[in-house]
Amino acid sequence: MLTTTAADGTEVRAYDEGEGPAILVLHAGMDDGTRWGRVAGLLADRFRVVRLIRRQYRLDLPGPVTMAEEVEHVRAIAALLDGPVVVVGHSSGGVLALESMLELPFAGAVIYEAALEIPPGSWAEPVRDAMAALERGKIGKPMAIFLRDVIKLPAAVAALSGVYLAIRRTYRGLVPRQIYDARAIHLLGGHHERYSRITAPTTVLTGERSSPYIAGLVAACLEAVPHAEKVVLPKQGHAANLTAPELLAREVAAACDRIRSRTVEG
Repeated sequence: MLTTTAADGTEVRAYDEGEGPAILVLHAGMDDGTRWGRVAGLLADRFRVVRLIRRQYRLDLPGPVTMAEEVEHVRAIAALLDGPVVVVGHSSGGVLALESMLELPFAGAVIYEAALEIPPGSWAEPVRDAMAALERGKIGKPMAIFLRDVIKLPAAVAALSGVYLAIRRTYRGLVPRQIYDARAIHLLGGHHERYSRITAPTTVLTGERSSPYIAGLVAACLEAVPHAEKVVLPKQGHAANLTAPELLAREVAAACDRIRSRTVEG
């Protein structure tokens, strides 16, 4: 475990494995970094793979926190890594990666279906309702609201999924953090045009079988980030880190190699 201290005094933690050029992984929601473990293990024979346990999902730290506060944990851990660092962000971790790239000199990025607020401002009501349900001590209902009104799952599926996540011990503690995460993205204000300032080479990954909603997120990311290139993961959706870790590791490694070659040429 790699640890350090952020500027505000909070402890920063990350899984650290392998040797070589550094990759910093920022995981998706409903996770503590472990769900990228198989991908990291496959990359570790060529790269040093550091998986930040994102502050928003640290149950030992108070929440909610803003994206800016999460960026400070990214900043602290990145300062420990030598040489050009490639940041990899998945879903809401993709938004954190984009926000971090505005502040930190990463060599490049791999963004896997960043959970942007599309259209800007559209999460205001679901975030408000989900936060209110949390304050009333509910767990399943706020997650159902999030899945129905943000992820755009059918209402019946969202309700059943909310109950499932609420009763599963593995996920129950992370449900409030997922709502906090959506709130943090909403509070950014949907100013995606800020990402036009990103000049580092960026690969945008998406699954061939991802939903139309996610296709819209990917399109928005490609529009926002200049010169970003799109790579499609065949026969995959939003969770290739679990369903096809070998494929995902291969594409991340290929993107890192492209970024390194451009860095050397530059």
